[in-house]
Amino acid sequence: MTVIVPRQDYPKDGMAAAVPVMEESLSEALEGIETSHNSRSGAVMESLNVALVRTVGDPDSVMRETWESWRLAMQVHSAVFAATTAPDRETVTCRVRHEERHLATTGPQTYLSAHTWIDAFYLAMICRDAAGLDMLARVPVSLLRAFGGRLDEYAYAWVETLQSFWLRCDDLGAHLVRAVNLCVPEQARTLDGDEMAKLCRPPVMMLYRYLRGDATGFNESLADALRQHKEYWTADEDRKVIIHGIVAIGPLAIACLAKANGLPVEVESGYLPEALLDFAWRGECDAQAASGA
Repeated sequence: MTVIVPRQDYPKDGMAAAVPVMEESLSEALEGIETSHNSRSGAVMESLNVALVRTVGDPDSVMRETWESWRLAMQVHSAVFAATTAPDRETVTCRVRHEERHLATTGPQTYLSAHTWIDAFYLAMICRDAAGLDMLARVPVSLLRAFGGRLDEYAYAWVETLQSFWLRCDDLGAHLVRAVNLCVPEQARTLDGDEMAKLCRPPVMMLYRYLRGDATGFNESLADALRQHKEYWTADEDRKVIIHGIVAIGPLAIACLAKANGLPVEVESGYLPEALLDFAWRGECDAQAASGA
């Protein structure tokens, strides 16, 4: 039986009016993405924000503009990490918004945190970008630690879990157990316990259920993840209008993984845009890849 988890309401007119301004800011950031760290940091933030805001008025992501915004967010997030994985080269070539961009290679930067990596991996899973996932799975965790910030240890354990999963490593179980143990409110240092419990932990538990092939448990954990996502982003008036609550990106990514590998997804929600979950733009991606777009 399909479970439905409604999404909270957002001010559609106000957010639609903000899209042109956000797109202009994103375009400016993309102009400097090849050499400027400020531009790369801005492009990472703005690209995801544009995708989220477009999804307010197009909750199933059925419009081409909405899909393109999610694809662009994926490209930007992958590109900034690709520029960290080729130290023997001066530039790396990445396709961003239908153009070849030659990004100067870099070392640790403040915007290359474990949290940004997790977003990048989620976006690549949503867009079914195997090449991007291969690249991200090989980003050294030591580089993510070296950026200088102080993050909860769970973030690094989750990165190692996702990398081990994608690369089919024998240590996946150990990394997953560590992530489960660290992703609890009692272990929160930089995040608040509510965020750790309701936003960070659910995707970890979904992956656990997926790996066991437990379709019933997986769908129960997905529905629970969406309910907790809603609880977190509707806890007060300030949170209700923050755009990061529009889509449950982590649960969506793990649900896309399950869907792509034959595990039935029996949950419907505005937090899970249907066209993204079903990869409805598969043919469009194939056509663009064939044409080099």
